[in-house]
Amino acid sequence: MAQQSPALQYSLSIDSVSQHLFAVNVSIPAHNEQQLTVSLPTWIPGSYMVRDFSRNMVNFSAKDKTGAPIKVTLLDKQQWQLDTQGQAVEIHYQVYAFDLSVRSAYINDEYAFCNGTSVFVSVSGFESLPCEVFIDVPADRHGWQIKTTLPHVADNQFSSQDYAELIDHPIFMGVCTSADFDVDGVTFTLMFSGKTQYDMPRLCSDLEKVCAHHLNLFGKPYPVKHYLFMTLIADQGYGGLEHRSSTALLFPRFELPLQGEPDELNDSYVNFISLCSHELFHTWHVKRIKPDVMVKPDLSQETYTDQLWIYEGFTSFYDDVTLARVGVIPPERYFKIVAQNLTRLYRNAGRFKQSIAESSFYAWNKFYKQDAGSVNNIVSYYNKGGIVALGLDLLLRQRSGNTCNLDDLMRLLWAEFGDESGTPADVIDRLCRENLKVDVSDYLASVVYGTEDVNLTTLLESIGVSHSLQAPLSLQDKGGESLPSGKVAPRFDFGAVSKDLDTGLLIQSVQEGSAAAQAGLQIDDKLIAADGYVVNTKLLQRMLSVERSGTMLLTVIRDGRIMELAMPLVAAPPQSCVLQITDNNKAATWLGC
Repeated sequence: MAQQSPALQYSLSIDSVSQHLFAVNVSIPAHNEQQLTVSLPTWIPGSYMVRDFSRNMVNFSAKDKTGAPIKVTLLDKQQWQLDTQGQAVEIHYQVYAFDLSVRSAYINDEYAFCNGTSVFVSVSGFESLPCEVFIDVPADRHGWQIKTTLPHVADNQFSSQDYAELIDHPIFMGVCTSADFDVDGVTFTLMFSGKTQYDMPRLCSDLEKVCAHHLNLFGKPYPVKHYLFMTLIADQGYGGLEHRSSTALLFPRFELPLQGEPDELNDSYVNFISLCSHELFHTWHVKRIKPDVMVKPDLSQETYTDQLWIYEGFTSFYDDVTLARVGVIPPERYFKIVAQNLTRLYRNAGRFKQSIAESSFYAWNKFYKQDAGSVNNIVSYYNKGGIVALGLDLLLRQRSGNTCNLDDLMRLLWAEFGDESGTPADVIDRLCRENLKVDVSDYLASVVYGTEDVNLTTLLESIGVSHSLQAPLSLQDKGGESLPSGKVAPRFDFGAVSKDLDTGLLIQSVQEGSAAAQAGLQIDDKLIAADGYVVNTKLLQRMLSVERSGTMLLTVIRDGRIMELAMPLVAAPPQSCVLQITDNNKAATWLGC
């Protein structure tokens, strides 16, 4: 077994900005083994897909303390065996970094970013050793800063207790804009890559409310003293990934408020605050409270659990409801968001073929590998999981005589499993029954382990909100809004998601059972005409609003062939959800505002 006193030393630098190359050196102290195995993870916790990070490694080599080369044997795609003979060893390799996402590593002329899973190898038998990390900022990159929540030692030196902690703190070095704010002794840093002119006071003010909500929900002692919202700004892109005391975010450059702009509550702004809310919530609910199999996951292969609906689903409920609770958005805006989530679910035929427990288990090869047919074959444990959480909160209130709710359940989870001991599959059923004295087994059986819809109509009535369904207001309707007076909605069903081309429409997905499906319209078809007229989205919508009968003749190009399809003119189904507040006092009481 490896000695447990010296530390592993890692150094991270940039070999080439233009070629997007990190350079990594790893110093392994003398030990008792004749051979050592080093490896790079194949997936990153929080993102359940095999990504084979080792494919980006090049020029791997090892030498002893005299500089003599050590034999390296490749065991598989991500493991290397070193003939060390017990000697101290230094490993060197490069990592190609040009994945602009929150999951891997990226270098451009403005900044460099990486997750530890993409750049730092583990040493078998040494995983529990402390690690020292040296981050070298290129001398020719003026104004570059280091941002990470790795414990700071001095200057460019950082540390971690072990390998698991090492890979749970993303690293940023580059030009950035940041601001700090304090909430009950916890320092939060909001950081954006590049030179930005965002309205930082507004952003920090709203985030401060969200942070206070999450801290108050779970209570003291808080799991962090400092938290970093590390935001990568790009022309396009969206995403977030949780870490133990930070989150890596990706957001479009010009979809955030600039200095001097009016305080408009547009969708982009709400989405960003909600994204921050979501990832911060994971500090408790994923990074500490976690499925039993994720306590010490095997990062060399898939780790399966059917509990992701608890973690991503519940978090998807809290990310938005928090914004309403703290006044970032009004109640009406919150229920519109919920209605849009329900609309997306109601248009998903896959919800009748797969439960959210199954969706959790198959995340590796289904949810994380979606294609245009996924809407008809799988269900999202984020989307339906959030609706299940909403229903569970209302059900707990109803069956307990309003003496408990989902907040109480979250605090129970934190009290019992916040020590990272891991939750069993039946944790929600057990805690509700034994601690809250409410039996929800029938609910879980039908909507979590079965494929039934959550029956929200009566539950929502209890908090002064009505639930109704209507035909889509347009071909791009997302739900949540009633038909304005004087407006005409499409009379007939289409049932395909499309985007405008220079001429016609590109079909991106076709809803099972829809008029488009009955006509035989397929993914990647180019719909160029309807009834002999060249169409775009606006014109097709108008043509589907005209009272008539029979069929509509669609002219499409499929794989270089021109063909005509007869689409039946059938009534547009009521799949768009609208939630309206009928009792302001009840709704406000439920939201706590």
